[in-house]
Amino acid sequence: MADFLSTEWFQELNDTLENAGPVPLDDDAATTRVVIEFPDAPSNGPHAITFSIGPDGARVDSGDHLAADAIVRLSFDDASALTNGDIDSATALRDGRVKVRGDVNAIVPLLSWLQRAHPSAD
Repeated sequence: MADFLSTEWFQELNDTLENAGPVPLDDDAATTRVVIEFPDAPSNGPHAITFSIGPDGARVDSGDHLAADAIVRLSFDDASALTNGDIDSATALRDGRVKVRGDVNAIVPLLSWLQRAHPSAD
């Protein structure tokens, strides 16, 4: 597995998303964007990533998007641990490690689809 937020990590994740099957949206649904911020990220990498999910599929890009439907904020270490499977999202939420601003409902289809798309979901 590639290092969190490396070029290879983005490529692997986007390859996984591309092959994950249809997204849970109607054909005429608007694209939903969720920005995930890591305010304490190392200065040599991105401070945020943007997940976009729409009828044509899903993608993750480095940086934030001004038209985000929701913004999720957590520490860089917690984001890395979530990505590696060292902690789960329910634990992170329960422990107050994750803060959400914006349309929380925009995150629900993204999260459920991402959980099914994750390589360890077999």
